[in-house]
Amino acid sequence: MGKILEHFGKSLLRENGVKTPDNWVVDTGIKSRKIADRQRVVLKALIPAGKRGKAGAVKFPGTAAEAHRKTEELLGMTVYNFPVKQVLVEEKLEIKEEWYVSISIDNQKQKPVIMVSTHGGVDIEHSAKNDPEKMAIIHADPFEGVQPFQIKELWSSLGVTGKALVRATQTLSKLYGVFLKYDCYLLEINPLALTKDEDLVVADSVMGVDDTALRRQQELAGMVEVGSERSWRPLTELEKQMIEVNDADYRGTARYTEMEGGEIGFMCGGGGGSLLSFDALTRHGGRPANYTETGGNPPVEKVYGLTKGILSKEGVKGLYVAHNISNNTQIDVMATGVVKALKELKIDLDTFPVIVREAGVNDEEGRKIFEDANVTYYGEEITIEQAALKMVKRMEEVYGWRS
Repeated sequence: MGKILEHFGKSLLRENGVKTPDNWVVDTGIKSRKIADRQRVVLKALIPAGKRGKAGAVKFPGTAAEAHRKTEELLGMTVYNFPVKQVLVEEKLEIKEEWYVSISIDNQKQKPVIMVSTHGGVDIEHSAKNDPEKMAIIHADPFEGVQPFQIKELWSSLGVTGKALVRATQTLSKLYGVFLKYDCYLLEINPLALTKDEDLVVADSVMGVDDTALRRQQELAGMVEVGSERSWRPLTELEKQMIEVNDADYRGTARYTEMEGGEIGFMCGGGGGSLLSFDALTRHGGRPANYTETGGNPPVEKVYGLTKGILSKEGVKGLYVAHNISNNTQIDVMATGVVKALKELKIDLDTFPVIVREAGVNDEEGRKIFEDANVTYYGEEITIEQAALKMVKRMEEVYGWRS
């Protein structure tokens, strides 16, 4: 999944008939000052993260000179681990009320869920938890969609009437259309501003799209921060490369996240098996250089590309590969991909520890491929916990210190 930065998201909303403030992207205080000379503005750090207001990353300058100074302040900040490189300068609205809209996917019901409130703003989570009567919810039929009368009833249940009700119904209908059109997994508007002239304008938006659908969403090229929903910081260049490895073939999954420091390249089965392996490794003193999940029968080329990526990180001095027996990944395919990468990179297995613990589909064939390449292989005769300990012991033997 990937997020779309706010200026791109609002551009898409405007193209589909949803009102947003005028905005400009700047990278210097001078540019911000020139805009503020003409009108009142709001300044926002342009990063793929929410709750910027609480982090002090939204500013309300009173003068052009103040806009200049506050823009420079924002450009010097790091917000939620994201360095601010650009600032969104936006027309300041005359807001009467702050409302809230969220459209997402209810994973349990497998349907789009629409949530609205006439009490939006920075404390929406508090309102939703402590005053649930201030929020209205409806599930949309994935085939029939949601009808205008249903949306009208949704807003009416919160006491919205008159011109505001008409505009709220129109706006939410368009927002739901955008959600479907661009294969979104999230479209959050907070606040949806009710202005003094009873208009509804998207003052702040968060848009996330299913990045596996980007092949049919050509107009989103360059807008989507691919993989950003899993990241608490900007993606590294290696992480971006591994996303490309994963996206090159629809079969199987290959997720790669770098860890600070660490010497052990880590590649394990998805879900609980990989968490168990990671915890076991760290519990015995190992320091993984990355967290990587594979599953769903990735092809040889995906395993090969992922292994090369793991081994290419600076400071990696060993490789640990493990799947539990319940994983349906073909072990011979894993073996072929891993061995291909080890051979291409000319890894000396006497001085570079590699421990594999695999069990499952075609594990005997996989064992032969690994052992023919002189890779230390264990099957279900030992546990993942025991294999992790063997990896740490091997690191100690080769390097003479605890990894």
